[in-house]
Amino acid sequence: MLPLVTPKRPTPAPAEGAAAPPTRPPNYGVYLVTDSTPTILGDRDLVAVVEAALRGGVTCVQYRDKHGEREAVVATARQLHALTRRRGVPLLINDRVEVAVEVGCEGVHIGQDDMSVQEARKLLGDGKIIGVTASTTKEAIKACQDGADYLGIGTVYATATKKDTKSIIGPAGVRAILTAMAAYGHGGVPTVCIGGVNTSNATSVLAQASSPSKSLEGIAVVSAVVAAADPAAAASQLAGAVATAAIPVVVVQNFAANVALAVGASPIMSNYAAEAADLAQLGGALVVNMGTVTPEGLANYKQAVKAYNDAGRPIVLDPVGAGATTIRRAASAEMLALGRFAVIKGNAAEIQTLFGTSIAQRGVDSTAELTVPERARIAAALARRHDTVGGDALLATVAAAALYGAAAQRAVQRADVRGPGTFVPAFIDELAAVSVATAEGDLRWLAMTKVQGLAVD
Repeated sequence: MLPLVTPKRPTPAPAEGAAAPPTRPPNYGVYLVTDSTPTILGDRDLVAVVEAALRGGVTCVQYRDKHGEREAVVATARQLHALTRRRGVPLLINDRVEVAVEVGCEGVHIGQDDMSVQEARKLLGDGKIIGVTASTTKEAIKACQDGADYLGIGTVYATATKKDTKSIIGPAGVRAILTAMAAYGHGGVPTVCIGGVNTSNATSVLAQASSPSKSLEGIAVVSAVVAAADPAAAASQLAGAVATAAIPVVVVQNFAANVALAVGASPIMSNYAAEAADLAQLGGALVVNMGTVTPEGLANYKQAVKAYNDAGRPIVLDPVGAGATTIRRAASAEMLALGRFAVIKGNAAEIQTLFGTSIAQRGVDSTAELTVPERARIAAALARRHDTVGGDALLATVAAAALYGAAAQRAVQRADVRGPGTFVPAFIDELAAVSVATAEGDLRWLAMTKVQGLAVD
């Protein structure tokens, strides 16, 4: 099932005065960092500014006041927390962990020169959020290894609020950090970028900073909202920019259909789950490609999975980017709890995410460092947990992967393949050729495959 893509907008806040919603993963889409200095705030009331920003769509608030008197900071934090709780938005305190403990808010954000993540965790407890600032790959990986719940990456551009920046890294620097995080197995740690991001450049920053292997969760802003003449309107514009940047490019449907046709399958690309009950009676299988995790998309997946489970038909789950955002992690977990799957298709980072955080807590959290036996152990444990990928399904999956690899090797050896543009049609041609050869009893392509059997606990 390959649904059409719709924009993912930040979760709307409940009406003023309503009770906080049930606990859910934090939404870092529009992350407001406060500034109480006259240069930024002017003579306005900070609490009133934050209240307006929340109305406009801010999804996370960090209260930053490093030098204020403790009693005054605690009093303001309590006022802010009363506002954020009503809207189900987390309030984090910058640096001053003792204030967060006293106020009982959702967590803290610490810099490289502040308290360590481990010390903060001892004071706050396991249920609180700890964010860390990172401006280099080394800092980012270290923060992830220490157990940071999210990272604030930057400074993207120089700003009046960050005069002590160690370096200005630009969108390219953010992208390099995101790429490294994914390579080291930390693609599931949420990230926001900060520094000079505003309503005029938010969309381009999100596009330029995101890596193919990991995207930003959102943007962190200070003066773009705090200094705005209309904080609510500014927050709303930023929310729109985040939603626009979240629209992925739909290219997989055509390619997937051509691949299926090349190997002799008969694909139907359905974007409407109400068809699933009828399609399940045709005797085929269902592929759930979780490229879109909007509420509408997730509802489609659930309905289709139920229909195919009820009909006893096999389902392949492809948890695209399962570790990229908290929303995707939650959606993947919900799908696994809901249905039965014959095969779970994913890369190493996605499979580790589905397996759970206990692996990372034991230090086995870097895909770059995992050995083949370690990867096999994780995959086997996940398969046993969900009673999936066994018997005929396992054999079929191995055969499909072998066929795919052999066709790719044959394609790259062709004289007419000069790059990505000429590779795709050649690859599809070779898939068809290998499939026909197999049907005719010609199995010479098997010499190109490498399949290793491993014993796991």
